[in-house]
Amino acid sequence: MTARCISGRHRDHDVYAALCPCRTILDLLANKWSALAIGTLEGGAQRFGALQRNLQGISSKVLTQTLRRLEEHGLVDRTVYPAVPLHVEYSLTRLGVSAAAPLAALRAWAEDNLDAVDEKLSDRAADALPSDDR
Repeated sequence: MTARCISGRHRDHDVYAALCPCRTILDLLANKWSALAIGTLEGGAQRFGALQRNLQGISSKVLTQTLRRLEEHGLVDRTVYPAVPLHVEYSLTRLGVSAAAPLAALRAWAEDNLDAVDEKLSDRAADALPSDDR
């Protein structure tokens, strides 16, 4: 499916086309840490430490890279407050809020269907065993 490019920079957008710039956005949003960071920021602005606590398992380096990419693409705002120590907050832009809804649906689908996926994987693993190991 294609959509007309309203910026005039491209004839149209087709994420299935090899050279479509839409793939950059899809790559960004399909990244698990991007999807989770956007979900965490749905609750409002947060400082780096709070984001890292909410995103269990993410390193400082990966969180920094993720937030920078989201900011570069206009999905996240970084606000610096002059204080000692420096106070920085991250929040979703309007564009980020618009990306949050489909990502929330994807996260919900993953949680709702995890057991079914795990069951299928277990069935396949059992089928792969030699018959005398079952």
